[in-house]
Amino acid sequence: MELYLKISFLNDFIFCPLSIYYHQLYGDLSERLYYGQSQLDGKAIHAAVDEKRYSTHKNILQSLDIYSDEYNLCGKIDTFDTEKGLLTERKKHIETIYDGYIFQLYAQCLCLREMGYQVKQLRFYSSDDNKVYPISLPEDNSAMFEKFKATNKAMQSFSPENYSPQNAGKCRNCIYNDFCDRPLAPKSYNAGF
Repeated sequence: MELYLKISFLNDFIFCPLSIYYHQLYGDLSERLYYGQSQLDGKAIHAAVDEKRYSTHKNILQSLDIYSDEYNLCGKIDTFDTEKGLLTERKKHIETIYDGYIFQLYAQCLCLREMGYQVKQLRFYSSDDNKVYPISLPEDNSAMFEKFKATNKAMQSFSPENYSPQNAGKCRNCIYNDFCDRPLAPKSYNAGF
């Protein structure tokens, strides 16, 4: 049986491939042990969608489980308007749209399409400032789509034994820094305490 990787791992993998390993290792523990305030705030913004109380319209799918056999990915969408073909990923605050954000949205789009839905538009919604950020469909941005496929392939075949962190700044800002056995930045020893 094939194991599907979570769509959310795409952004984590770009930040640091080891974060996926640590997330799996500590995933059953209280998130307060390793989540920072920004991660907790981000989870809170998804509560209405996760509990399917964001909208009562029948054409708005919320927190739908999705998967792709082709890309070996699974996850959940935030919202998808079946009439407009509009897939929306909600974020608490967006300052920069990182490649990992786009890859997650691409993965959601590809999963929905593989499941038979017609996705025509992609966007991010920033709740703090009520801004919408349209994103090109994968087929409309071939360079980004190729980067998505290369990143997914690297993530699917990643082995933590041979990985060494390369960026001290990322290590310093990593929520798993206090637990990591090979950080480039000094440990803060204050994870969630």
